[in-house]
Amino acid sequence: MSYADRFKLARDVGFDLMEAQTIADEREAEEIRRAAEDAKLRIHSVMNMDHWKFPLSSPNPEEVEKSLQGMRTSLRNAKLWGAETVLLVPAVVNPQTSYRDAWTRSQPQIRKLIPLAEELKVIIAVEEVSNKFLLSPLEFAKYVDEFNSPWIRAYFDCGNIVSYAYPEDWIRTLGKRIVRVHLKDYKREIFKSVNLGEGSIDWAAVRQAFAEIGYAGPATVELPAGDEAYLRDISQRVDRLVLGVA
Repeated sequence: MSYADRFKLARDVGFDLMEAQTIADEREAEEIRRAAEDAKLRIHSVMNMDHWKFPLSSPNPEEVEKSLQGMRTSLRNAKLWGAETVLLVPAVVNPQTSYRDAWTRSQPQIRKLIPLAEELKVIIAVEEVSNKFLLSPLEFAKYVDEFNSPWIRAYFDCGNIVSYAYPEDWIRTLGKRIVRVHLKDYKREIFKSVNLGEGSIDWAAVRQAFAEIGYAGPATVELPAGDEAYLRDISQRVDRLVLGVA
């Protein structure tokens, strides 16, 4: 489907906002801007696309520079589309990069991006993912706080930590640091991501935790693609589980 058709469909089934991915081609980026405007579907965030292949924690300077360039493109995409945030996976722990190295290598690189983020008025939102890094809410909070910048905040994914933790606990600990949210579910018994409401997340507890910290920002569904009926069902699940609307 064209961007115009995709965005119109998302709007028709009940979604108000969209998270888009990094687009290096300027004509394609402009096409996305027009499609979103025509559908009245606001792009609120950009998912940076180079942080896995070229992590900022890499020992290879060339990889790090490619990652920084990808983030610069993402930040400029956000400015063009009117998005307030860019999602960034800050580091990846692997056999070549220790946990300590992931922390100490990634932070100086992210600091290089803060002047551009401030110039464009776009927040860099670091996320906890399957990268073996930031494995507790206390560490996540400390990592964000050490930047001491309003342009570095937290992007919280409700499903990424369910195999070993509870999202409501992380929400309360991260508190006002959270600027964006991803929605997915996970079933501990089978070690697998599942559709919203079919996993181990206590959505009532998650709703309560968000209410306690006063979070009222966007929440983006991060699930497999599907047809109109599937997307409409997901939209209704968000209303029921996340917003508490029957």
